[in-house]
Amino acid sequence: MAVPGGDLTVLRWPARTPHAPTVVAVHGITANALAWGAVADRLAGRAVLVAPDLRGRAGSREVTGPFGLARHADDVAQVVQALGLGPALLLGHSMGAWVGALTAVRHPELVRRLILVDGALSFPLPAGVDEDDALAHVLGPALTRLSMTFPDRAAYRDFWQAHPAFAGAWTDRWDAYTQRDLVGEEPELRSSCVPDAIRQDGREVLLDEDAAAAIHRLPCPAELLWAERGLLDEPQGLYDPVRIERAGLDTTRVPATRVPGSNHYSIIGGTAGADAVVERILDGGSAA
Repeated sequence: MAVPGGDLTVLRWPARTPHAPTVVAVHGITANALAWGAVADRLAGRAVLVAPDLRGRAGSREVTGPFGLARHADDVAQVVQALGLGPALLLGHSMGAWVGALTAVRHPELVRRLILVDGALSFPLPAGVDEDDALAHVLGPALTRLSMTFPDRAAYRDFWQAHPAFAGAWTDRWDAYTQRDLVGEEPELRSSCVPDAIRQDGREVLLDEDAAAAIHRLPCPAELLWAERGLLDEPQGLYDPVRIERAGLDTTRVPATRVPGSNHYSIIGGTAGADAVVERILDGGSAA
């Protein structure tokens, strides 16, 4: 789909029945649209799922900058408009949750409801902490791989299977999602993610005032689903009740719900997480 700077790749999982709801899903910072594969499987045709590769990733790797969360929000709005989906249900994971919230604030006429998954709620950086160090600490191996090359596809699979968040939980969907990230030729395969895009987007997730404010200014109903474990499957996730309260989220307007048995990745790719997301999608009725 044409957007400023190139053609955005958009994946679509069709519904099996007429008049099914349509969901527009936005992936995380170093992810791609196939991150939603497990959600699509569990929807089982009960909704249309539309998911763009954000610019600078996978099929949209060649779409040029500028990057940044507002640019992604405008791209998502263009997807909704071009496909005639508005006002839409937006679903965003990790950085995609910030993008979804910004889309609703910048284009309120196009968004009917938001499901924010382990993202969109910001915290100030501790004094003296550099944003690059903070991003590396949060993303860990997902960021490290951007500077790596891999001799073959099996080596990339081994890299991801060693990630603590996927230990003992590897699936064909995870495999397809991670393999779709590869570009180049053996023996120098690499991630499709454009480093400039990741750096710009990451800084804005950490520091952009408009992105941080979006969840507090939403013009539509929304819900935050949060994983009980972190990006490396550590016991402390990005959110917990104390952190949510300290961040000033009005949970009467944006309810915040823990998804048991999930980490930052499995909250959309594991059984418990994907089931929780699908339940929220279908409970909300028709999205377009």
